[in-house]
Amino acid sequence: MIDTSGAGTAPNPRPASGIPTEARRAMYSAMWRARVFEKRAYDLFMSGLVKGTTHLGTGQEAVAAGFSTAMRDDDMVFCTYRGHNHTLLRGAPMASLMGELLGRESGCCRGKGGSMHLTDVEHHAMGSYAIVGAHLPVAAGAAWASQERGTGQVTVCFFGDGTTNIGAFHESLNIAAVWGLPVVYVCENNLYMEYTPISSVTAVPNPAADRAASYGLDRIIVDGNDADAVYEAALSVIDRARAGEGPSLIEAQTYRHYGHSRADPGKYRPAGEVEEWMEKDPLVIYRARLEKLGFPAADLDRIEEAARAEIDAATEAAKVSAEPGEAVLMTDLWADGGSSWRR
Repeated sequence: MIDTSGAGTAPNPRPASGIPTEARRAMYSAMWRARVFEKRAYDLFMSGLVKGTTHLGTGQEAVAAGFSTAMRDDDMVFCTYRGHNHTLLRGAPMASLMGELLGRESGCCRGKGGSMHLTDVEHHAMGSYAIVGAHLPVAAGAAWASQERGTGQVTVCFFGDGTTNIGAFHESLNIAAVWGLPVVYVCENNLYMEYTPISSVTAVPNPAADRAASYGLDRIIVDGNDADAVYEAALSVIDRARAGEGPSLIEAQTYRHYGHSRADPGKYRPAGEVEEWMEKDPLVIYRARLEKLGFPAADLDRIEEAARAEIDAATEAAKVSAEPGEAVLMTDLWADGGSSWRR
């Protein structure tokens, strides 16, 4: 559902011809690939193979799936430390992402970045950022570069609801609007900024959408658990940006099934809330819709099995990959990372 009430109105993004069959199939596959990847990441973390921590986007797959299906291959993505889904679905190989989580040489950052710093420039996944809000101005810069070069690329920047109370959010939206940049900012509002309900620290009910008018942007709210709704909204704003009509801000309302990170049991959430949102699981909803539309159950089963086979192969490839040696320590640095430069 797209809510365009309030200050500013957005055009109805629903295509008259409906959603192509291949797009729906792609989104179902994307959501399943993201789901099995994060389930395996969780299992490996619990067994001690994934070091540090992980921030899972389980339950939020429809947002990344809808946008990835609507984007052009060379469009760029920026995301947060909860960035497994976005990086994977932008095209980063599952094996390289799993290798990165396990700290192996085969990882997309050669084992040096880990779960919170996934980057695959070849596939235009321009990084997941651990500092809240840090990537929003970087995304604006990437969009400005595309604009100057005339490449037609659109930048999509994902962030959480807590970011809407960070200065970089407002600064980035302002300059993007002033310069008419081809960037789409997507707030994945999962109701909590770490352990604090966003509603308890924000003056407006919709932390992103209700502020859009301050920058001359339309108020757009989408059901972030409905892949079709996300896809349609994404098509509309991406086409708008590519046509030179400037940035957009979307608030996708969704919910994470787990706590903020693997160290968080999520006990601050009120009784019944998790169960209520579990009934809105985007994968369950979408499978039921596809079957109603006439997709054979056997075809959907094959999509799920393919995702499971892919994660099994990726896991085994990561496990047998070597740990990075000393030779990689000083690679991919802007300057000498040793102590000599301090002297």
